[in-house]
Amino acid sequence: MTDRHVVIVGAGPAGTRAAETLVRAGLRPTVIDEAPASGGQIYRRPPAGFRRPASTLYGFEAGKAQRLHAAFDALVGRIEWRPGTLVWEARGGVLHLQAEAGRSALAYDAVILATGAMDRVVPLPGWTLPGVYTLGGAQVALKAQGCAIGRRVAFLGSGPLLYLVAYQYARAGAQVAAVLDTASFAGKLAALPDLLAGGATFAKGLWVLAWLAARRVPMASGVTPLRVDGSDGVARLVWRDGGGSERATDCDAIGMGWGLKSETQLADLLEVPFAWDTLQRQWLPQADADGRTPVPGVYLCGDGAAIRGADAAELAGERAALALLADRGVAIDRARVQAIGRRQDRLARFRRGLERAFPYPHGLAASLDDGTLLCRCEAVTAGDLRRWVRGLDAREINRAKAFSRVGMGRCQGRVCAPAAAEVIAAATGQAIEAVGRLRGQPPVKPIPIDGGAAPGGPS
Repeated sequence: MTDRHVVIVGAGPAGTRAAETLVRAGLRPTVIDEAPASGGQIYRRPPAGFRRPASTLYGFEAGKAQRLHAAFDALVGRIEWRPGTLVWEARGGVLHLQAEAGRSALAYDAVILATGAMDRVVPLPGWTLPGVYTLGGAQVALKAQGCAIGRRVAFLGSGPLLYLVAYQYARAGAQVAAVLDTASFAGKLAALPDLLAGGATFAKGLWVLAWLAARRVPMASGVTPLRVDGSDGVARLVWRDGGGSERATDCDAIGMGWGLKSETQLADLLEVPFAWDTLQRQWLPQADADGRTPVPGVYLCGDGAAIRGADAAELAGERAALALLADRGVAIDRARVQAIGRRQDRLARFRRGLERAFPYPHGLAASLDDGTLLCRCEAVTAGDLRRWVRGLDAREINRAKAFSRVGMGRCQGRVCAPAAAEVIAAATGQAIEAVGRLRGQPPVKPIPIDGGAAPGGPS
């Protein structure tokens, strides 16, 4: 079966389990990841010689991280492993790659996209000052460099990652100035029945909250971020509490993020159709429960298909690989597929609870002050975008991009597109899904013109 080549893009939880399943069936897939080692963002491996133990790096998830790393390490030699490699274009059965040695092309018969996710942010005045990071970036600093982003760090946003990163920083010895959550306590309470479906995972979240409270880390819910003050760097975070009072938290760094957004550029380039997901408030590529897309030979799994978390990603990776094998006429364990489905259903209920408890604050994005820098790559403010939208009736986001250049920079809208869509929807009085989504364009990330070394970074 090795003459019919399979490629897996991404070596995180989903990609690892997909590769493991294919290898057991006798295939030798190619596994590609931008990072220098497997693990993905959540189980990112530290560099060689790093002295912090797994229990410190991953906390409650140390056992899962070590098991996943061991599983991937056992595959090396039975897969074609291409770390430090970016897939910057995908079309017509060929992936175009950028690695340290230069550019190349790789043909495939089937591809499993396990591309993961990235932070979702809401711009606010001052968010481009030195010292402002995403929650994921703040976490990577601890995991990969063994350092904090500042001496006194404030954390802003919503979702489990907000509290987890604050806990990891406090446990590592950093001073956490505050944990500021835009989600209301009432919303969290309403989501409780679905959150309880998380079982041990939900219990760990409560333990993290209790640990922070016991150490008198300031925490607040239902806040409204106003601005970041500072000249050469962050000096304070100004916010409004649930009662309407303005407050300021002195800090020299900020980690912020509002959940995650799926990395879907490659699915887009491969012409997978998308659909609007109201719960996650994102455009997501379409796939069935097994990970099959309407495009023959293209499969999706993990957070690159929809945000469901690391445990669900492992299950989805295995299930997508089993679907691929079944499509090739290989006998698979149908009882195992059904068991995976039952576990996915339980995790899906918990995910619904998380999305209800910690919603993306689209109202904040829609009401950005005109002077707020929205697209930092192209220096487009929220007011600039509104003027183009209203002046030329640019109601669709790609039309607005053509006029304003929003989303036309290095990140290709990966950072600014969610907020930009909210601004357009509010300015035109239409539903957010009517605004559409930014179409993917190669290269999905910057590559050197001369074909030299690829920029490092996670997938």
